[in-house]
Amino acid sequence: MFFKSKPATIPSAHEALPGRDTQIPVAAHHFVSGESLKGPYPAGAETIYFALGCFWGAERLFWELPGVIVTAVGYQGGSTRNPTYDEVCSGLTGHTEAVKVVYNPLETSLEPLLKTFWEEHNPTQGMRQGNDVGTQYRSAIYTTTPEQATIVEKSRLAYQNALSAKGLGQITTEIAPASEFYYAETYHQQYLAKNPNGYCGLQGTGVSCQIGSGVSAAAG
Repeated sequence: MFFKSKPATIPSAHEALPGRDTQIPVAAHHFVSGESLKGPYPAGAETIYFALGCFWGAERLFWELPGVIVTAVGYQGGSTRNPTYDEVCSGLTGHTEAVKVVYNPLETSLEPLLKTFWEEHNPTQGMRQGNDVGTQYRSAIYTTTPEQATIVEKSRLAYQNALSAKGLGQITTEIAPASEFYYAETYHQQYLAKNPNGYCGLQGTGVSCQIGSGVSAAAG
């Protein structure tokens, strides 16, 4: 499917492509860890979703972190049911490229995940990330518990202070309770493990993430 141009704003549910009722087929297991991609996950596991540009490089950042059980890439924050990659890239579904991160809170906390999120991309760029332009590249965090939402907001305020101190702009990251996550096609899952020389356009601001009171992540 070929689209000559992309909208610069997220379409409403009425404007979005209709999608389909059938789920896009996806591999059963994580290519790197062998863990079940869709679960069931171990008792006590928690899930959060991050979007920080092209999901190929973003996913690798998180599957390498201690305490992360499994990761998967997909589409989130839009209106189209079970979208394809081409549809998401058109800008007509409203989704962003997201990474599902399932982690063991007994082995890690949310703070190291947030530290990675904030430091490894530029959260001030709106509907783009570097040379990747479009609504599917917008920065976002989708939470699954009120406790996560509280910690995420504290981290946002702390990182905004750090960015402002360096003369950088306002964070544009979308932060919201998680809506339905649609798994991306199998070839996108753990893409950089299958294609070690594949594209990864992520680039941070160079500003360390020092998250304040009640949040334990340290600066790198």
